[in-house]
Amino acid sequence: MLFAEVARVSRDVAGTASRSRKTELLAGFFREAEAGDAPAAIAYLAGRLPQGRLGVGWAALHDRAAPAAEPRLTVAEVDAALTEVAAVSGQGAQAGRRALLQDLMGAATAGEQEYLIALITGEVRQGALDAAAAEGLAAATGAPPAEVRRAVMLAGALEPVAQALLAHGHEALARFRLTVGRPLLPMLAASAKSVAEAVGKAGGPCVVEEKLDGIRIQAHRDGDDVRLFTRTLDDVTGRLPEIVTTVRALTGTRFVLDGEVLAFGEDGRPRPFQETAGRVGSRVDVAAAAAALPVSAVFFDVLSAGDRDLLDLPYGVRHAELEAIVPPAVRVRRAFLADPADPAAVRTAEDFMAAALERGHEGVVVKADDGPYAAGRRGASWIKVKPVHTLDLVVLAAEWGHGRRTGKLSNLHLGARAEDGTFVMLGKTFKGLTDALLAWQTERLLGLAVRDDGHVVTVRPELVVEIAYDGVQRSPRYPAGLTLRFARVVRYREDKRADEADTVSAVRAAHAG
Repeated sequence: MLFAEVARVSRDVAGTASRSRKTELLAGFFREAEAGDAPAAIAYLAGRLPQGRLGVGWAALHDRAAPAAEPRLTVAEVDAALTEVAAVSGQGAQAGRRALLQDLMGAATAGEQEYLIALITGEVRQGALDAAAAEGLAAATGAPPAEVRRAVMLAGALEPVAQALLAHGHEALARFRLTVGRPLLPMLAASAKSVAEAVGKAGGPCVVEEKLDGIRIQAHRDGDDVRLFTRTLDDVTGRLPEIVTTVRALTGTRFVLDGEVLAFGEDGRPRPFQETAGRVGSRVDVAAAAAALPVSAVFFDVLSAGDRDLLDLPYGVRHAELEAIVPPAVRVRRAFLADPADPAAVRTAEDFMAAALERGHEGVVVKADDGPYAAGRRGASWIKVKPVHTLDLVVLAAEWGHGRRTGKLSNLHLGARAEDGTFVMLGKTFKGLTDALLAWQTERLLGLAVRDDGHVVTVRPELVVEIAYDGVQRSPRYPAGLTLRFARVVRYREDKRADEADTVSAVRAAHAG
């Protein structure tokens, strides 16, 4: 497949707000695509590079070779060239990457050059593309949409499902099963403003559990083989030897567990999230890191036990399975509410939340007892409640500081996800930033920079930051007509992807309340 065709479809999809039209365009694309091209082509359409960050700054893309007159680059050739760029390291790496990019640009037409630059700088954003692409893939191949969506959920990504389906047809979907050792996307929780609201939404028997302020972890065990994955499906087994030991000590030899990893202080209270995140993210001298800041696992769900897939079973049944595997010491605290309509049940839940906050946790999650595990989705049967209003937003840009912040990127431009997958700016903040965090964010954001006009550094929208705020107010200065009141930085969430950030509609819902 020609790379120009990917660029064309990307423009066409971006140019329509209609979900059905997006699906129609993507179905036509998949009918023409070769199975081998599907993984890279889907990533490009969604604005992702399979190679990840290339280590290329805006300067390397500013001056480029004269464009080709006619399109001739294939998707495979572009993928191979970018893989070669990503592999360059050591002394002279920047010059080496620049030379390889010049060769690639020289083989691309003017339109393809612009699309390549947008891909490399992270400026290609397609709204809910993976969902629309799954529907388009189903339409193109005649596979049932529900089966395609489930396969994507179990595979953790659309790309392998598309490749298998295009190469082998509908029968290939059967190979995508919950498999011990292969991570799947975690279930997420919706939000409520109060415990009473959350219990009401549960609609029947439910439980209230501590909302832990740690790193989401998925533990897979097959005999003595243990694998640990984060919510972004990164394998962190080698970084958490004490968690591997914990999992090996559990009852049973084949299972998949869902939980959190936290660092606790001597007083039994969780240490700050950034300390836990730093420990889980550390790749250097793991033994020393584990000795300096040991972490613990707390599990709250089981997705597979023995050879049984438990995803579709009610939460109450899954938790009974969890109790058979995980002892109370490493299982989340919870309280069962048999009749949420009983005022006493709400009082029980409110008392439980007060105790959870006293223990240093960030709130509670109310879970319907009959809810299945909605992997990869924000399921309606899980509702989180936190006492402080917070949003997970994406940093779009940052301004160079003044005074004691001279030389540091300070004032953050914050964006929420729009329906079309782009990011809409909701305001700015420089509050809540310690000197250490200022230094860290300056280095991190400069690594994501796509341009610097001397005042504002525009960055690829990849870094998620948790923002606390006191309310939402109307503002004609910002595209959504809304802005946050008294926004301040709580922490950075490198464990979250930009496509997991909160949406403009979520902010509007907060405004409506």
